[in-house]
Amino acid sequence: MSKGFKKILTSRITISLLYRFIREYSRTFRLQVENERAWMDHVDSGGAAVLCCWHQQFFSAIRHFRDYRHYRPALMISRSADGEIIAGVAEKTGWDVVRGSSSRGGRDALAQMAERLNQRRVAAHIVDGPRGPAGNVKAGIIRLAQLGGAVIAPFSIRADRAWYFNSWDRFMIPKPFARVTLRFDGLFPVPSPSSPEEFEEHRLRLEKIMQPGLILP
Repeated sequence: MSKGFKKILTSRITISLLYRFIREYSRTFRLQVENERAWMDHVDSGGAAVLCCWHQQFFSAIRHFRDYRHYRPALMISRSADGEIIAGVAEKTGWDVVRGSSSRGGRDALAQMAERLNQRRVAAHIVDGPRGPAGNVKAGIIRLAQLGGAVIAPFSIRADRAWYFNSWDRFMIPKPFARVTLRFDGLFPVPSPSSPEEFEEHRLRLEKIMQPGLILP
């Protein structure tokens, strides 16, 4: 990608237009949200929660997640060119973006995420992003929950009609007027601190809970 083209793609005008397109496109979805109240009640009573999903499915949640902007939730997004575009859209949605990933700037980004989680009590994380492999929950979500004293609130998204990209995660975009279901699983507590063996056990348990929500067309 040339520097000039990248500058156009990441400009404020382009990101604003993309955000508006996503908002209007997502309005066509017949969206149903299930089991949302559990994590909200936990946060409203003084607890903290980290919402999480597979990379495959985050597009479908963008419009609805604007409803959470009063929490000013933190979200980690990679420092890649694609990440810069996604970060711009997330900021338009009202989320507080921290730049970094497991492969670049991850330690500092995780510390910033934990700081914001302690302050605002809500954050979100893409458990297998930004490069996968798909269906593999990375360690960052467990570390973040422990550092922030938070429960994990995993969710998955289904659509009765969707396109799937030829990408590492088979990225999903529901078709116009699709029936879309965003479903939260039960709250997943993560005791802290834990031994390396217990840490890995938490990670595998979360992976087992979330894998049925991964769509493999």
